[in-house]
Amino acid sequence: MATFLICHGAWSAGWAWKKVRPLLRAAGHEVFTPTYTGLGERAHQSSRAITLDTHVADVLGVIDCEDLRDLVLVGHSYGGMVATGVADRAGERIAKLVYLDAFVPANGQSLFDLLPAPARAQRQQAVPGQGDSWLLPPNPSPPDTSPEDLAWITPRRRWQPIGTFTQPISLRNAGPPPPRTYVYCTRIAPDDTFGQFAHRFRADPAWRVYEIDASHSPNVTAPEALVRVLDQVAK
Repeated sequence: MATFLICHGAWSAGWAWKKVRPLLRAAGHEVFTPTYTGLGERAHQSSRAITLDTHVADVLGVIDCEDLRDLVLVGHSYGGMVATGVADRAGERIAKLVYLDAFVPANGQSLFDLLPAPARAQRQQAVPGQGDSWLLPPNPSPPDTSPEDLAWITPRRRWQPIGTFTQPISLRNAGPPPPRTYVYCTRIAPDDTFGQFAHRFRADPAWRVYEIDASHSPNVTAPEALVRVLDQVAK
């Protein structure tokens, strides 16, 4: 049995893993899906002061208060930024680090630094004049998201403080990282934001790379396939 700790994506929250939690538990695992400050059920805490560091601290607080150890830490999409910071600060608690169609920053990089130029320009242009210029509106859902799932997720997605995208990550631990896995979703959007990571890590023996026939949020659109991969990674 493994203990999974999920770092969710942007504009999302723990609720987005509703389909995955029972499947992981049925496979014999424990799973925690905390929500970051300012999103989901914590949307009332949103403020312009929220940064990437805020969300890293959120997850570190769960590790500390729940006394979690030997974790499989999963970062989805933006959650890869968060998971990287968490693993840097609590590496002794992490058994495996999994990036699910996620950003993998080096020291000093922000999420905006890792976006392809057209996507970065589009995101930056979305800010002025909206949300008092400090909130980013959600990306559109993948086109294969069912009408039922759109009805579930759309009203629950929240605008996200831009500081979480602009703050560079600061890595402090020079020691070796936990064993790392990249899970690449092959039903890509027009801008293949995450292919850069999958292609790079396939050639790196320090990484395991899996592919999943799903769009960017398999926790919503392909939970069974995702859990099969996560179960395999945990073994």
